[in-house]
Parts: sequence; structure tokens; C-alpha cells
Amino acid sequence: MSTPGTVDKLTAEELSKFETDLLERRQLLVGDFQAIEEAEARDASELSSMSTHIADLGSDRASADVSLGRRESASGEIQEIDEALERIREGSFGLCEFCDKPIVRERLEAIPYARLCLPCKKEEET
Repeated sequence: MSTPGTVDKLTAEELSKFETDLLERRQLLVGDFQAIEEAEARDASELSSMSTHIADLGSDRASADVSLGRRESASGEIQEIDEALERIREGSFGLCEFCDKPIVRERLEAIPYARLCLPCKKEEET
């Protein structure tokens, strides 16, 4: 007997829905990533023609740091999504990578690329 909320018996339709959701999220992130890079390239070309003041340099540096953080975050999430899509293809989607038990459905709905069940995730973080 299965525990309510687990994913031990995902149907083909449910797997397809998770795959569609992951692909849509991936497309959105790739678009955001490209927009950030284009904005940085545009800003860099504009800055090269402007005089530089020490206060402007600090502001520009802070802006570059934020952009870098956003790109790293998007890149990491894209990688997680790619790995989840691979698990769907392999048939291991929804199973914890540490204990091999099903991940609670609500967790997968919130974070469809989750690799660990909640108890193992908490253990990893300690």
C-alpha cells in the first residue's frame, strides 16, 4: 500500500506533465539567461564610451555582481532540470537518490527537479 502523496506509481500522463513543466521552465530560464547576457554586453559597450567616476565604478561593480549571481542561479537550475529530464527518460524520476524511496508528490510539484526526499535533503543540509 502506498503512502498518500508519494510518486511510486506515476502514470504516463503525470510523467508527461512533469516533463512539459520542466521543459517550459527550462525555456524560460534560457531566455532569461540570454537576456541578462545581452543586457551586460549592451551595458559594457555603453560604459566604454562614458567617463568613469569612482562612484560609478562601484555601482557598476555591484550591478555586475547581481548579474553574475542571476546567471549562476539560472545555470544551476537549468542543470537540475536537465538531470530531472534524464531521470524521466531513465525511469528513476521521483525516487530519492540517497534512499531510493519515493519522493512525496507535493515536493515534486513544488520542485519538480528534486533529487532527494525531504528527510534525506534535511540530512544533506546538516
